[in-house]
Amino acid sequence: MKAQHTGKLCLVVEGLLLAALAGFLPAKSLAAPVDRKVSQDTAQSPKDNPPQGSAATGHSAANNDVYTVGPADVLKVDVWHEPEVSSVVAVRPDGKISLPLIGDISVSGFTPNQLQDVLAAKLHAFIANPQVSVTVQEVKSRKFNVLGEVQHPGSYSLAQPVRVLDAIGMAGGFRDFAKVTKIYVLRRSSDGENSRLPFNYKEVIQGNDSNQNVELEPGDTVVVP
Repeated sequence: MKAQHTGKLCLVVEGLLLAALAGFLPAKSLAAPVDRKVSQDTAQSPKDNPPQGSAATGHSAANNDVYTVGPADVLKVDVWHEPEVSSVVAVRPDGKISLPLIGDISVSGFTPNQLQDVLAAKLHAFIANPQVSVTVQEVKSRKFNVLGEVQHPGSYSLAQPVRVLDAIGMAGGFRDFAKVTKIYVLRRSSDGENSRLPFNYKEVIQGNDSNQNVELEPGDTVVVP
């Protein structure tokens, strides 16, 4: 009888202990692994990460320190906190653009960084401490041509330094019957005379005469017979 009583007492005590444990066990601890996984997934969500290589970074197609603006180039002029003055404009054939407050101003021959200072000085009479940013959105004044036995003949932008090998690559490479040893660059000098600069592809890629791989100038035409 005493043994039965002791057994019942043990069962009661065990039940009370289990109930106590169940009552004091934090519910969120049971869900911790799930919450941790959700947290990791959220942290890795692309919505929370800044875009990489976005086209809206504000970088221009041209080097602002080196590139000189010319007719037909498209400029983006941003004046900080002055949207009425900011504008996207094309350089006219006379080398000028027209902006609010300033009017016509010559920009041909300036680098974008130089133009920022020029425009800021002009706007100072109308705006206190104007902060101006100039970028070249489209390079249209400096181009070269690739003609003949290439995959994609045509005109290409000269926003950055380009050599003959670069030009051939930009045009998609040679066609099957291209005479790669008889390529030449047709260049017009300031006095109107045309000159031919020979380019032997096989010699250049073998490193025998790298001087033939000249840097192209605006208006140059690479001819691949």
